[in-house]
Amino acid sequence: MSNRMNRRGFLQATAAAGAGYWLTASAISASRAADTPNEKVHFAGIGIGGKGSSDIDHAGNLGQVVALCDIDEKELDKKANRFSTAERFYDFRKMFDKLAKQIDAVTVSTPDHTHAPASIMAMKLGKHVYCQKPLTHSVYEARLMRETARQMKVCTQMGNQGTAASGLRRAAEFIQSGGLGAITQAHVWTNRPIWPQAPQVMARPKGKFEVPASVHWDEWLGPAPERPYAPGYHPFAWRGWWDFGTGAIGDMGCHTANMAYMGLKLGLPHTISAEAGDVNSETCPSYAHVLMQFASRGEMPAVAWHWYEGKKNGKHVLPSPDLVKGQKKRSEKEFAVYFEDNVWKFSRPGQKNSKQIDSGSFLVGEKGVLFSPDDYGADAYIVTEDKAERLTGTPEKLPINDGGDQGQKNEWVKAIREGNHAIALSNFDYSSMLTEAILLGNVAIRCGEKITYDGDKGEVTNNKAATQFVKGSYRKGWEL
Repeated sequence: MSNRMNRRGFLQATAAAGAGYWLTASAISASRAADTPNEKVHFAGIGIGGKGSSDIDHAGNLGQVVALCDIDEKELDKKANRFSTAERFYDFRKMFDKLAKQIDAVTVSTPDHTHAPASIMAMKLGKHVYCQKPLTHSVYEARLMRETARQMKVCTQMGNQGTAASGLRRAAEFIQSGGLGAITQAHVWTNRPIWPQAPQVMARPKGKFEVPASVHWDEWLGPAPERPYAPGYHPFAWRGWWDFGTGAIGDMGCHTANMAYMGLKLGLPHTISAEAGDVNSETCPSYAHVLMQFASRGEMPAVAWHWYEGKKNGKHVLPSPDLVKGQKKRSEKEFAVYFEDNVWKFSRPGQKNSKQIDSGSFLVGEKGVLFSPDDYGADAYIVTEDKAERLTGTPEKLPINDGGDQGQKNEWVKAIREGNHAIALSNFDYSSMLTEAILLGNVAIRCGEKITYDGDKGEVTNNKAATQFVKGSYRKGWEL
């Protein structure tokens, strides 16, 4: 912001929000001078490599980037080409110590295990937060993110960009309107993992490895238990390690299950069970089929929610072929979904060859099945034995966005400017619940038995050993 008085007024308003006062649109207007439309939100990017690169770029399109934080100096060097005036840090704690008064909002795009430590520190300082999916590394953290956002009255958003798609919003409204009648089953699958984990990797790398000169390893470890550097962790393969990632269900569940979760208003499950392969203490499983039972919600009946990931005996773990029948021989002139050669396939009009569906979802209702052939739930079809018909139209109650990844940031910044956290549809009230439910799948996988969950208390009630998987531990200096 070019005007110092404008800047001071905005920060005072943000501080007031942190103290427990909601930042309304009128309060923002009162805190700024005549050039309010030209006010710039000041952003900091925490984790600016990989997905974090586009996240801070998108935020930078909507304001001014004043700080960049990454444990890899090479990533900082790259991003400095665009944001040359931004101050650079390797440790977000030191960044906040020095620049807290200059930062209004942050993007957090680090490995899963540092999402909550960075986001919660930011929120406690009254900063608005955009955090990548999955929102957290543990069930406990998801609840704490929700509570902290509410307490500090900040505007938040999780990076599951399918939420911005009008197709997903239209599908969610269609489900809630009773378009399929009562829905009692949901089946969601993914082609992940696509990174090393069980059975290929089930133990830590052996030998001694030099930390790359550009990497600040202690800061990368953050809250995780101390261990020596190995090339099998940074920069991408961390997703398959329990200490750092959340496996396939954590990585993709907040995308692929999003449409079903929103449309069915699922909340938290009361029982969770899992069949999984090669379960071990170091890396995520080779395959899993997770079953969550959700209680009835108002007029909506109880739902059995299924998740499928990985390969068992060389074959993808997938929903039953019996879910959709009678479509295999359909003409190329029509939509058709069917199971063939141990995979789900989908054909479209004018398409010579059907396409294998790597990730998708089925919602089974009284009047048919709602089918989505992608990770984001933006494309949906009503399927019966006689036909498959594309769900068309636009949302009637929810706003139209269709801006994808940038569109999600647009909604987040709009929420900040108008002082209305609900404008950001994947705010932490919603996304923390989705994340909490998804990550309970990992708790069941690691426990190896059916668990019961008290959603009010955030506790597994039938297995004391589950506590370590619900919360985890934190290295000294990185506690929440």
